[in-house]
Amino acid sequence: MPELPEVETVRRGLAPSLEGRRIVRAVQNRGDLRWPLPERFAERLTGRRVLRLGRRAKYLLAELDGDVPETVLIHLGMSGRMLLSGTGQDAPEGPDFHHAVAADHGSTKHDHIVLDFEGGARLVYNDARRFGSMDLWPTESIDTHPSLVTLGPEPLSNQFDSDMLHAALAGRKTSIKAALLDQRHVAGLGNIYVCEALYRSRISPLRLAGSLSKRDCTRLVTAIRDVLTEAIEAGGSSLRDFHGAGGELGYFQHGFAVYDREGAICNGAKCTAGLLRIVQSGRSTFYCPECQK
Repeated sequence: MPELPEVETVRRGLAPSLEGRRIVRAVQNRGDLRWPLPERFAERLTGRRVLRLGRRAKYLLAELDGDVPETVLIHLGMSGRMLLSGTGQDAPEGPDFHHAVAADHGSTKHDHIVLDFEGGARLVYNDARRFGSMDLWPTESIDTHPSLVTLGPEPLSNQFDSDMLHAALAGRKTSIKAALLDQRHVAGLGNIYVCEALYRSRISPLRLAGSLSKRDCTRLVTAIRDVLTEAIEAGGSSLRDFHGAGGELGYFQHGFAVYDREGAICNGAKCTAGLLRIVQSGRSTFYCPECQK
């Protein structure tokens, strides 16, 4: 499942080619993804101009013009891909990816939404497993959309700080790992970056959320901000000016400290412990039993 940095990388890659451009043709090849698509979805997109491509948590938000401005809300699910072509420029050599992705796009079997833009750009939403979703909602009330209304603050915003986090965790008897994955507390965090942030802050994923002190929360907020910023910059520096023909935007592989490194030696100074993997709420957790307390 893409997390905040991956979705932000996709947003940065697409925005230069889509913002300000009108959709001259929209094709809808099926009536549903994870859930049914909006009624007359392709018809309602045709002729609309993309004013801005934004992001909220793990959702892309394409703001459209019109007598009643609307926003397309997009979640990539587990296998959704945005394939951009026809921009007239070659894609730069891309980075390696942490998750396996298709090397090319030879089949159109899973091309569910195709958007042609003025100027020749084409955007294809391809999703083999159809766990992604799209919806169309009035822009002025986008924050009331059922998928967004319960979200907590953005972790890189001014609303997310140690006071807010400490208050949100107070009295919680769930693990801190589960609490950080709860989108009501902070929006956009997923399994990978929670593992990384907990390692950086030296907090065990097994600790009860309510046991964190104000000082713990200060370290944790700093770690969350740092790991997300570095991840975005790593992906963004490769795709910031992306106008690729046939290029695929997706899961950038970072130099993870703990994630997916079970059995490796901890990178901490003077620490020779092996990293562990446990399962919490059905998700893999990676951590150092010595450094994280």
